[in-house]
Amino acid sequence: MMEEIVYQRSKYLRPMLTYYCAGCQHGIVSKILVELAEEMNIVNNLAICYGIGCYVAGTMNLDLDMFPALHGRACAVATGFKRMRPNQLVITYQGDGDCASIGLGDTLQAAARGENFTTIMVNNQNYGCTGGQLAPTTPIGMVTNTSPYGRSVEAQGYPIRMAELVANLDGCRYAARGALTTPAQIRQAKKYVRRALELQQQGHGYTFVELLSACPSTYKVPFDKVKAFQEEHVYPVFPTGVFKEE
Repeated sequence: MMEEIVYQRSKYLRPMLTYYCAGCQHGIVSKILVELAEEMNIVNNLAICYGIGCYVAGTMNLDLDMFPALHGRACAVATGFKRMRPNQLVITYQGDGDCASIGLGDTLQAAARGENFTTIMVNNQNYGCTGGQLAPTTPIGMVTNTSPYGRSVEAQGYPIRMAELVANLDGCRYAARGALTTPAQIRQAKKYVRRALELQQQGHGYTFVELLSACPSTYKVPFDKVKAFQEEHVYPVFPTGVFKEE
């Protein structure tokens, strides 16, 4: 009896050990990127500009063209690259601290200008790369290493909802938020990224996809409680879906 292959690893995902913590979902983003690059036949016309965060260690797993930016400056660097090579597809791969804190101005200005590239912001609600400090996306009440009693409105203000914020800018043509915990969520997240890239191919302007990622190392809950933690603390603050499409 012949066995049918229903799935196999993309050849653009290098067969090597991951540097991510156990349960980190950055690896899922890597998988989405290489699969879409292969499925859309854009491997030779795709460049990924990455910022500073946990995902930097994972870039060596991707056999795709990539180039770095200083912390928070991925959208600025990608702007220059895209304007010099307007026919090449460009993605900025950033975390919530990189994209929504030190890089907030660069992100919003790129969206306001309608730069024709795609930003993927992986939102794990803390600065996971540097030890789990409070981030601009940390939900109210969530404990981090710099908010040991939980984030409060009085002390740290409200979390930033980037997908909704970017969607309000005229230069933004597409803004969506997905999640990465369940198979159904991952399939939907991949559709969001695909649509963003399709619109970029058509020259429509700035596209933005936020992906909610777990950070078990800093959630301070057992691994088997991560899904329940997200359902209680993360998803109510950051609803998934498409917030703008033009």
